[in-house]
Amino acid sequence: MNRLVAAVIASILGMAWVGCSYASPAAPLPDPVVDTPLAGVSGMQTAVLAGGCFWGMEGVFEHVKGVTRVVSGYAGGNAETATYDQVSTGRTGHAESVHIFYDPARISYGQLLKVFFSVAHDPTELNRQGPDTGTQYRSAIFYANADQKRVADGYIAQLQAAGVFRRPVVTQVVPLKGFYDAEAYHQNYLDRHPNQPYIVINDLPKIAALRQQFPAWYVDR
Repeated sequence: MNRLVAAVIASILGMAWVGCSYASPAAPLPDPVVDTPLAGVSGMQTAVLAGGCFWGMEGVFEHVKGVTRVVSGYAGGNAETATYDQVSTGRTGHAESVHIFYDPARISYGQLLKVFFSVAHDPTELNRQGPDTGTQYRSAIFYANADQKRVADGYIAQLQAAGVFRRPVVTQVVPLKGFYDAEAYHQNYLDRHPNQPYIVINDLPKIAALRQQFPAWYVDR
């Protein structure tokens, strides 16, 4: 079922899906051993991550220090199929993703990945997140350069070796071939619909977890 349609039905019926899907590690995640150092001067870099519904992913990273902008969109497929209706079929190769713009002098790529694996989603769920199923909801890191690939591969290997999750990490690490902005009605969706049942059940707990687990990195918007 189209998530927007399901959300409307849930609102009308006063129902919602059960449970928020974000990582539940057996122990706090370690800092990445392999990372890029903080830059000496402010600037702008980007990261593209996929971890289920982009509403929640966008909402989480908008509250991370050093992040200046987050855009919901699609990555993994081609431009011709980058529309919500087409991506929702699960046959386009796209994943719902977020394009994160951040200041590398304030937060590193590895630190963004720590948030990604800790509270933004559950990296052990294959082709699904919580109530949403299909390859469009897969966990993926779309790297733009060799440094991002090195940090992503290194951190996943580190997490696997440490056994911090009860199941294996299934996050893909794949090259970024293109990012396509989602439709305007998807942008800042969480902020504009904070009382929608889907948001309350599945996404607001992620932001609360960010604030609790990473108080030094959490910022109000």
